Order: sequence, then structure tokens, then C-alpha cells
Amino acid sequence: MNAETKTISPNGPTELKLTKKDFESDQEVRWCPGCGDYAILAQTQRTLPDLNIPKEKYVFVSGIGCSSRFPYYMDTYGFHSIHGRAPAIATGIKITNPDLSVWVITGDGDALSIGGNHFIHLLRRNVDINVILFNNRIYGLTKGQYSPTSEFGKVTKSTPFGSVDHPFNPVSLALGASATFVARTTDRDPAHLQQIIKRAAAHKGTSLIEVFQNCNIFNDGTWFKYTEKNSRAENVVYLEHGKPLIFGAEQDKGIRLNGFRPEAVSLTNGKYSEKDLMVHDEKDTDATYAFILSHMMDNPDLPVPVGVFRAIDKVCYEDAMAQQIEDSKEKFGKPDLQALLEAGDTWDVE
Repeated sequence: MNAETKTISPNGPTELKLTKKDFESDQEVRWCPGCGDYAILAQTQRTLPDLNIPKEKYVFVSGIGCSSRFPYYMDTYGFHSIHGRAPAIATGIKITNPDLSVWVITGDGDALSIGGNHFIHLLRRNVDINVILFNNRIYGLTKGQYSPTSEFGKVTKSTPFGSVDHPFNPVSLALGASATFVARTTDRDPAHLQQIIKRAAAHKGTSLIEVFQNCNIFNDGTWFKYTEKNSRAENVVYLEHGKPLIFGAEQDKGIRLNGFRPEAVSLTNGKYSEKDLMVHDEKDTDATYAFILSHMMDNPDLPVPVGVFRAIDKVCYEDAMAQQIEDSKEKFGKPDLQALLEAGDTWDVE
């Protein structure tokens, strides 16, 4: 079953007619005024009614960080768990109750630092869980230390002379862990954010959404080159399956592949046309193409890709585990805990 045909509603075609208000809890939303987290929360609450899933089927799991307050503000089931361990808890929830729609809410520090191993193993296992990674390139909750995605040379309270760490690229990291659905969007593009949330929810397997999110207190404007209306068109290329990579305020530039290196070219000087450009293929099972796209972010001369990098089919961890259990029952018969405890070498202690 591919991402386009997955049935979202476990109750069949019956329309539930939920609204954004149905997903708003009675808790006061407490983020700094102007924080990008508000936008992500609002667009999630606006999108979920379109998925036609009962509220009691949702579980939101978070770790530690500003973004991790998210479950309090959702009128669904949820866990505010411990630092970096949201993927482990979410995996347990999904395995024991596969009918649930499970969402992990995390930040660049929570997911990629203390939670790094949990994050990559969730992706490689392909548990049917949706991950929204708020990336503001800073530790906001603890007041402005550099994070695993902070740029090289970043001056913060913990790096007063500039960071000498090279940052993680979350999309590249996810592709390296064999993630089956990888996407990027921004907090300041509501329509695109909603579209990507819907795509992730429809995907059968682990979906990762990296969201460029602004921390206006400790790292204001870190993504403005890619998120603001007056600069976005010249610095962002939107990925659409089956379409060439074209960008620019006048849609007059494109991306062609020169060997294994993408390069920006003009479409107005007569040298190149649309037929010379890369055509997006999110369903390529070989991750090489998606890797090339992900590393465009590392080249200041290229626009940053936004959209779905990869969406492929692969067996889910919980389905494989359930099948293994059923096969074992068929082979060995009804499980007997006492017989298991007494199997093999045992001793009587007097």
C-alpha cells in the first residue's frame, strides 16, 4: 500500500465532521509571543479533522524542550515523556495498539542530541509513526545554547567564541537511516505545512517532517531567508513529484545535475530549458537522488529544497512483529508461561 492509497480512517468512510476546536485543549498555550511553535500547533489542529480519524485514536508523544509542551495543547491522548526518549515510548504505544495514530513532537536538540540513537533507530525500523521535528537551530528552553543543527561558528551562551561543531542536516541523517518518508516545510507557510502533515499521516511507515521554526527570542530570523515572502522565491525550490526543479520569483531558474552535483541555471539565456533540469522523483527506492537534494542546503549558491524528498513503500516494524508472533503460535502452539519458565536447565534450591 503506497502513501497515496493508505486508508486514513479506521472507521471506514463515515465522515466525523471534527473541527480545529475539537483538538484544542483547555490548557493555556504558553510559548513566547511570536514563537513559530504557535503556527505548527495551529496548522496541526486545522489538518487533523481532514484525516477523519476519531480523537481517541490520536496519541501525541514529546520529549523535553519548548516544542514538547505540544501534547498539553492537543485535546487527544498524549505523553510528555523524558529527554530524547519519545521515539521509544511512541514505538511501544504503536506496537501494542497498531490502530492508533501516533505522533512524536520533538526539537533539534531533543531528537538529534540526547535522543539521537532513539531517533535513527525509529527511522530504520519503519514503525508507522509520524515525527514532527521543530528545527530552530538553538536550545530555546534552556535559554540559548547551540544545538546539533546550529551553524558552524555560531556564537551562543555556550559557545562565546563560536561553535566548532559541524551541524547535522536532519534530512540527510534521516535518509542515512533509511527513512521511508522524509519531508521539509516551514512554520511561516501554513498551506504547505498542512499539505505536508496530510502527506505524512497518509504514509504507511515512519514519516519525518522537518519544520524550519523561528525562535524569536534566542535565534530570531535564522530561517528568514527561506521563510519570508520577499526572499523565499529566490532561495527555496518546492519539490513536486514528476515536475522539474524550477524556482525564482519569475520561475526563471532551475536545477540541473552536473555529474553528481546539482547546479542552478538560468532559463532565460537560451542555454538551458526545462528539459535539462532535474525532475523530482520522491518514489526512487535508491536514496542517492534524495541525498543529493538534501545536501543542496550545504551550498549557499543553491536554493533549499522544501517538500517531500522521499516516499517509498517498505514493511512496517509492527506488522512484521505481529506476523512473527502469529507464525510462532502456529509453529509452537498456545504459549505457556510456566512451561517457558521451566524450560532448559533448571535447579531446585533447598
